Amino acid sequence: MRKFCLLVLAMLPLTAFAYPIDVQKQLNGMSIDYNANDTDTDIASIQVNNYGDVDASCKVVFNNGPEAPRTRNIEVAAGKHKTATVKFNRSIIKMRIKLTCTPK
Repeated sequence: MRKFCLLVLAMLPLTAFAYPIDVQKQLNGMSIDYNANDTDTDIASIQVNNYGDVDASCKVVFNNGPEAPRTRNIEVAAGKHKTATVKFNRSIIKMRIKLTCTPK
């Protein structure tokens, strides 16, 4: 039990750099799913999965507050997935992502 407690305390600093991610989505009736990740203290990414039968054209806007929003345009084929990543100049405190997908 003592070793387990030491292991938990040793891993505590590893979870300290996580930040909250808010995703606002507008999918227009498409079968789209997403998974947002905090890759590093200044890098964020989102994986967009297309489970539908129609290709999707998606616009992803990453907003980190004081810095200018970064926009990524990705095209996700039917049954496939794509990842959009962004690196900011400052450490991210709270990430806001706006995901808009339309049929291609």
